[in-house]
Amino acid sequence: MRWLTLYARSRQVPASLAAVLIGAVTLWALARDGSAGPGDPRMPVLVLTTGAMAVSVGLGGQDLALDRTAAIRWIPRRAAHVLFAGAAVAASLLTVQAMGASMATTAFVVRDSAGLMGLVALGAALSGGQYAWTLPFAWLLLVFLAPPPTSTPMHVAMWMLLPPGTAAGTWTALVLTVVGLTAYAIAGPRR
Repeated sequence: MRWLTLYARSRQVPASLAAVLIGAVTLWALARDGSAGPGDPRMPVLVLTTGAMAVSVGLGGQDLALDRTAAIRWIPRRAAHVLFAGAAVAASLLTVQAMGASMATTAFVVRDSAGLMGLVALGAALSGGQYAWTLPFAWLLLVFLAPPPTSTPMHVAMWMLLPPGTAAGTWTALVLTVVGLTAYAIAGPRR
């Protein structure tokens, strides 16, 4: 067996991808009734957050002590894992959208999936792979329950729902991606 197959199995990649696809198709089917409205970004954000939370379980290995003593370079592998997981989450929504009505633009999907994967990676570095889902979940709750943004700090907090090309949304997602990816790639998941 090759190392990539072993790595994917140890990180629960097949199960995570199945959960991402099932979540995207289910939420797409629920969104087809049109109750959210054509310009409402909440459903795509929910699909992307659900996908990011599904792939978060694979950010911690089966045995962290074994991972830390392995004679391979983990930094590029960890970074690639987060980047490929983010691409899979974005691709799942874009693929499901190709089957029917469009819920979000490609720029919106790429920005939000990158920012959410940064949050997941930061969560894994701070709390371990089993709790990496908590940061995107908490931010999703904040976004869904907070009032509409009126100030710059609220625009930063509500970055997931802002239209693509908005400076606050783009910069917040970029900072979350870089900080989360760097922390996870260098430190790995917390024990």
